[in-house]
Amino acid sequence: MGIEIEQQQQPSVGLSKIAVSNTHGEDSPYFAGWKAYDENPYDESSNPSGVIQMGLAENQVSFDVLEKYLEEHSEASNWGAKASKGVSGFRENALFQDYHGLLSFRKAMASFMEQIRGGRAKFDPDRIVLTAGATAANELLTFIIAGPGDALLVPSPYYPGFDRDLRWRTGVNIVPIHCASSNNFQITPQALDAAYKEAEAKNMRVRGVLITNPSNPLGATVQRAVLEEILDFVTRKNIHLVSDEIYSGSAFSSTEFISIAEILEDRQYKDAERVHIVYSLSKDLGLPGFRIGTVYSYNDKVVTTARRMSSFTLISSQTQHLLASMLSEKEFTENYIKTNRERLRKRYDMIIEGLKKSGIECLTGNAGLFCWMNLSPLLEKPTREGELALWDSMLYEVKLNISPGSSCHCSEPGWFRVCSNNMSEQTLGIALTRIHNFMEKKERAS
Repeated sequence: MGIEIEQQQQPSVGLSKIAVSNTHGEDSPYFAGWKAYDENPYDESSNPSGVIQMGLAENQVSFDVLEKYLEEHSEASNWGAKASKGVSGFRENALFQDYHGLLSFRKAMASFMEQIRGGRAKFDPDRIVLTAGATAANELLTFIIAGPGDALLVPSPYYPGFDRDLRWRTGVNIVPIHCASSNNFQITPQALDAAYKEAEAKNMRVRGVLITNPSNPLGATVQRAVLEEILDFVTRKNIHLVSDEIYSGSAFSSTEFISIAEILEDRQYKDAERVHIVYSLSKDLGLPGFRIGTVYSYNDKVVTTARRMSSFTLISSQTQHLLASMLSEKEFTENYIKTNRERLRKRYDMIIEGLKKSGIECLTGNAGLFCWMNLSPLLEKPTREGELALWDSMLYEVKLNISPGSSCHCSEPGWFRVCSNNMSEQTLGIALTRIHNFMEKKERAS
């Protein structure tokens, strides 16, 4: 901050509960690792001994396909083109737009959501609510289905950012559904019941279950039978189900990904009014900076309320215009989806094989933005403290930012989430070499 202001030890001016709350989760090792990377980022030529960022689930493997499209279709972002009624494209985009979003973009998004799910589910553009990214979509839905003091059940390990997205401003609690590595951290009816009873014991009213599919950070899609069990559970309890499907395109094939929308269609939309889908283009197209998120709900009241609230999270009209053009090109989207899945598979195989050569066990996954590796044999003590001590060594000695399981509320110490698609293959090779050397050092020491 440019202007220095003398601060009193105990300011007399008060702030809101949100401002002084510690529920943002900023003290999590997940965010501390980012800070360490920001202070000493790896660069092949200028800082080869810096920290390599392996804690960020970005998809950069197919940027060249996107860039080629933009080079060949400059009209998609052309301000000077004439729009409707002879008005310039610049003027039409610069003025206020319908808070519902551009119809052309909602139609293109609905089509792309169908396409990336293999055409096995249909989406109505009139049920799509646009938000500035999946973060805004998840918070918006939380505001609608729950109130301060209520609870959402979320399978753990889960994305550390949910502590911020779902809790910080809403006042809603997260109760983890504790899953076990023995069954690949899949959700079980017993774990669902246990989480529900835990919330009740704490006098929290459970308002819904939020699942990520593919299960973040595990890199594996939720099985159809498990999805059906969850849907049956929320129906019995008369609560909501939020299915966060932002990774649907990272499954190695469309048949490996099962959307809750498919199951609802099979059930002829029975109990569909309690189901809501969150989707974004941050993972599938690798465009987190564009801030494109959607809420898709089968509940008319939720759609109406979400649109009223979406005025706080609008997407730039120019961004909508550009992506409406891109996603409407079937030849482009078909090629992109095919190419992206092939590259994700190749990168996934590269990191799994590299870790295997170093003697590191990983969970079996079928989606490719990260893997979940087991370093529990290296823990001096099988505790959270032991895990964080190992994480500290990985961050400051090996210079790799990986996410410890405890930051994802994993109940089993020693599991770490590792991302591999936010860097070049060469950088990934260097990261794997660092891990290999670290493992050899540990083996010699033991």
